Amino acid sequence: QVQLVESGGGLVQPGGSLTLSCAASRSTFDAMGWYRRAPGKQRELVAVITSGSLISYADSAKGRFTISRDNAKNTVYLQMNSLKPEDTAVYYCNLRYAAVLYWGQGTQVTVSS
Repeated sequence: QVQLVESGGGLVQPGGSLTLSCAASRSTFDAMGWYRRAPGKQRELVAVITSGSLISYADSAKGRFTISRDNAKNTVYLQMNSLKPEDTAVYYCNLRYAAVLYWGQGTQVTVSS
């Protein structure tokens, strides 16, 4: 069983920044990513990084969000800049390994003045 522990969510004003962290209990994976679920909406992919360091972003995240990883800490980060009210959501960390998906518990991000 893989455990994912997220942190870094909170309340931020529009235009502000937050960095989310996801610490995994295993060091190898096929891909790790961040998803989010806004109120009344379906969960959507925000950003993903593969074991080969290929990175993809949702169009809404391009130019504002940056996904990165620290292999020594088994941790993936999501740096979020220029946050907008529509970025308000619960953000979930995801790890895929051997065709199995693992999820974190989620962390709330609220963008509001």
